[in-house]
Amino acid sequence: MLLLEKYQPAPAVPTQLLLELHYLPCLDYMTGLFQYGEVHIEAAEQYQKQSYRNRCYVLTANKVDALTVPVQQGTHKQLIRDVRVDNGQSWQDRHWRCLQAAYGKAPFFEYYAPYFEPVYRKGWTYLFDLNWELLTICLKLLGRPLAISLTDWYDKEPPAGVFDARSRLHPPNQAVTYVFYHATPYEQNFGREFVPNLSILDLLFCQGPRALEWLT
Repeated sequence: MLLLEKYQPAPAVPTQLLLELHYLPCLDYMTGLFQYGEVHIEAAEQYQKQSYRNRCYVLTANKVDALTVPVQQGTHKQLIRDVRVDNGQSWQDRHWRCLQAAYGKAPFFEYYAPYFEPVYRKGWTYLFDLNWELLTICLKLLGRPLAISLTDWYDKEPPAGVFDARSRLHPPNQAVTYVFYHATPYEQNFGREFVPNLSILDLLFCQGPRALEWLT
């Protein structure tokens, strides 16, 4: 007689994505956003240092440069929405000058720069608000709306159907750490060797309206 194993339903295929908010996200992050029908941004986590939460990477004439938003001291175990930007440092001028030098001659810089320059002329109190504003602008320029919501509390174990990508995308910027992104070369502003997984700004300034093709 055959013994029938007890039926167990197949695990739910994730249709929703949960991840934290990054500063000018990398292509791995942006690719993940477009793979799910619904996205939840973690707004109740504790801040983590040395992460993409306040850092991005751009390609300059000489190297890949890391742009870091300085935050005030005392962020250990601090809620992400309470993390304050350290405006005692002239980070906005440095970031904008770097972006101008890196992408000023890129094909689509003159079209998209007016969306970003005001961000670097505005005073920011909280890192989360800065990152949210920049993500909103990037999604607008990509031209594909997404269903995005902010979490109200921290759920250590998200429910079935939610892919938990929190803290899975992190520097260093190496292929072994990619979660969603499969590098497909596009023409960049500098160098003959393609540099993958830079900030979404690299793709936007270099490819313009075609940028979405590399994310989907």
